[in-house]
Amino acid sequence: MAGRKFFVGGNWKMNGNKSEIQSIVNSLNAAPLNDQTDIVVSPPAVYLEYTRGIISPKIRTAGQNSYKVAKGAFTGDVSPQMLIDVGADWVILGHSERRNLFGENDQLIAEKTAFALESGLGVIACIGEKLEEREAGRTEEVVFQQLAAIAAKVSSWDKVVVAYEPVWAIGTGKTATPQQAQEVHAQLRNWLKEKVSESVASSTRIIYGGSVTGGTCKELANEADIDGFLVGGASLKPEFIDIINARS
Repeated sequence: MAGRKFFVGGNWKMNGNKSEIQSIVNSLNAAPLNDQTDIVVSPPAVYLEYTRGIISPKIRTAGQNSYKVAKGAFTGDVSPQMLIDVGADWVILGHSERRNLFGENDQLIAEKTAFALESGLGVIACIGEKLEEREAGRTEEVVFQQLAAIAAKVSSWDKVVVAYEPVWAIGTGKTATPQQAQEVHAQLRNWLKEKVSESVASSTRIIYGGSVTGGTCKELANEADIDGFLVGGASLKPEFIDIINARS
């Protein structure tokens, strides 16, 4: 915790249309939300500008992905500059679905992270192990390797939020226990202390993503090294408000 501001992101993934987004936004705008929490929602890219136009100014928006250059012959991709142009402040990079469904490797994610930061976006940088990696006792090895690739390209951590997302707990209904999640968060913070600096380790927010619900969020939020959440499916539901307010 150590003075780090709580951070909750809602990753809407490939879900929603204008009427559904209007409904979600109406409920968020009307809800009493904790002023001590940074709140970000990440709609599909085609709805970013629409969402920004109707959502409360205290809620920021994020792209779900961006490429490593400003423009060019990269069909179907978007650049940080385009995200900024439609009102985004953040971008999610390295999400397990990008890594495991679309084949993005550590090097590409690191390059995209560096360019997004240079361009002025904040980055929610995702790392996490698969079930077979956890069961083989390789959690530390995998998440340290993913974080090391990012760290090698990042000069300033001021606008980086690290999201630990155990792949085995995304969309599966399985959740790491608060103790399991805290253990990895503490290991990641210690890695940052040893490999980057003590100040980066103490100030960088490390958030948890992995089937977080209104029912599990408060206990997770009480752990010393869990500084918030990156929420998938639950961010489309009313319980997202409870998750935002988990530490109030």
